Amino acid sequence: MTVEAILLGIAQDGGVPHAGCECANCRRAWDDPSCRQFVTCLGLVDRVTRQSWLIDVTPDFREQHHALHNLAPDSSLAGMVLTHAHVGHYAGLIHLGREIMSTRQVPLYATPHLAGFLRDNAPWSQLVALGNVELCLLVPGAETQLSPHLHLTAVTVPHRDELSDTVAFVVHGSARQLFYCPDIDAWQNWEHDLRAFVSGMDIALLDGSFFSADELPGRDLSEIPHPLVTDTVERLAGVVCDVRLIHLNHTNPLLAPGPERNWLAAQGMRVGAFGDRWELG
Repeated sequence: MTVEAILLGIAQDGGVPHAGCECANCRRAWDDPSCRQFVTCLGLVDRVTRQSWLIDVTPDFREQHHALHNLAPDSSLAGMVLTHAHVGHYAGLIHLGREIMSTRQVPLYATPHLAGFLRDNAPWSQLVALGNVELCLLVPGAETQLSPHLHLTAVTVPHRDELSDTVAFVVHGSARQLFYCPDIDAWQNWEHDLRAFVSGMDIALLDGSFFSADELPGRDLSEIPHPLVTDTVERLAGVVCDVRLIHLNHTNPLLAPGPERNWLAAQGMRVGAFGDRWELG
């Protein structure tokens, strides 16, 4: 095995339990630490070059960085990759500054729009100015080499782009391909056909934020759009791919065993789990 992908979190930006929440999922997680879920993050490891990377730098960076080190102790962190500028996907960068790790020139891969946001806005601009990170530009649609055995292709997806654009990633190993898409507004708004795109992948980790539109009473879901799980499953019925749902909101019933999980399994799909691992080459 040369290249491996490791799932290091499956929750939406606030994690589980969620701050200030007493829903059934959060109550269970407050009471039982084994039910807690880290924010969505993917680790990549090249065991030949002894390097590792994180896609998304979450508020749970401390624990996820430690977990990646334990799972691949011979592979040092060689860089980080960002999907977009919503809090659950980049706020962990605070750990890189002089107050904590004081890293030196860690490659940080981002689109030109996102890189500009980081360069121009404190406190992130200080990471750039002090050389804690080195911004490396990703061009959507173009392949980026992380190592001789591992490449990424950023794929633009429609999402609330208040601070930056949003990308998903195709992770290319020498033998298999994985699609990582934690956030999208709606599959029908994407330039690609979801079923055709996923059919070209071996593994697909997809936005599963909400099972039902009724999960957040009092909130306007048009302000935080995501495809419902039921829509995603209908579009992918019978597809030949290992499909797992990630980025689950703390209200999502798929976080616990029950009829919704049983239904999902009957459709040939699963919820991702911390520690899921895939050999890519």
